[in-house]
Amino acid sequence: MSNNYDVIIIGAGAAGLQCAWQAAARGLRVLLLDHAKQAGKKILISGGGRCNFTNLYASPENYLSENPHFCKSALSRYTQWDFIALIEKHGIAYHEKTLGQLFCDDSAKLVVRMLLDECAQHGAKVQLRTEITNVEWHDASYTLSTSQGEYHAPQLVIACGGLSMPKLGATPLGYQLAEQFGHTVLPVRAGLVPFTLHDRDKAAYSELSGLALDVTAENDRASFKEAMLFTHRGLSGPAMLQISSYWLPGETFTVDLLPQLDSLAELRRLRSERPKLGLRSVLQQWFPKRFAHTLAEQQQWPDNNLADCSNALLETVATTLHAWPVKPNGTEGYRTAEVTLGGVDTNQLSSKTMASKQQPGLYFIGEVVDVTGWLGGYNFQWAWASANACAEALTPTT
Repeated sequence: MSNNYDVIIIGAGAAGLQCAWQAAARGLRVLLLDHAKQAGKKILISGGGRCNFTNLYASPENYLSENPHFCKSALSRYTQWDFIALIEKHGIAYHEKTLGQLFCDDSAKLVVRMLLDECAQHGAKVQLRTEITNVEWHDASYTLSTSQGEYHAPQLVIACGGLSMPKLGATPLGYQLAEQFGHTVLPVRAGLVPFTLHDRDKAAYSELSGLALDVTAENDRASFKEAMLFTHRGLSGPAMLQISSYWLPGETFTVDLLPQLDSLAELRRLRSERPKLGLRSVLQQWFPKRFAHTLAEQQQWPDNNLADCSNALLETVATTLHAWPVKPNGTEGYRTAEVTLGGVDTNQLSSKTMASKQQPGLYFIGEVVDVTGWLGGYNFQWAWASANACAEALTPTT
């Protein structure tokens, strides 16, 4: 009997830990399994080690999915305020950084400890270093063969995440189990990920590595006003990570390098009032000198006085400054991606319970599902909310 449970949860990340303690709090016998040596590894490194655990403005509009309505039910029933209340109950000090992003004052370890303490308090068993070798469904029960023996339960929750950050132990297990039990897995790709540039652009801009600009990155599907960071390989920073989730290979997006300024009006004003001022000197007033020089060189803008700049040239400069075209070579991939886009098709899941419509007693929560949040605490909020929806639906074995 010791290996029989009401529910087995695979994956001791944010969603799995949240679901485990909440299900146990409702009186269920819960076993949480993970192959890792440590629970909550992604939580620990998030937010620079301080865990951006939710966002004050989290709403369904901040999520990508083939079915944008799917996330609404779970997010409405367990909000950012519910998780903040849990954080405050455990006395974890936090602060808002920017754009509603909430971080621990101290360490992300406190969030993992909080979730493990809740599991311990309510009797959920968390078992690490356990490789799952086989999962079968027979006689209304799941049998999990593992490196630590066999375990049985009539309910199984898949919370083992996506493919992002394989160094932390990411595997395709969740997708494999979904397909094993008749689910469609929508195409997956890296999201919230830095861009790499083609060799010519990389050669031009790699020397700017470490330089950041406040910009607006935009394409036909989204727009984000945040920081852009030049790297040795390409472009990163919040604006680039955000737009990466809305970018497809081969596409070009634009960057407004001066979102706070009407550069054409300003160039015309300066040409009238200070005609001997050089065009590149103006750029150096608006940007760090290194970037101003590199941009002018790449665009082949002359080093003329403004008096010698035609209307057409000023219009070309302004157009480029407000719609600098970026055509990435690709992204840095799952190695540095914060999330995995795509995943288990939500059309085959209940939005209220996260339960499979294909297979009795099977649930999917967190990143493995085709719901992906923006940068800034939104993916953690989906983890907490989807876990809560699932935990509320799980039932004790009679």
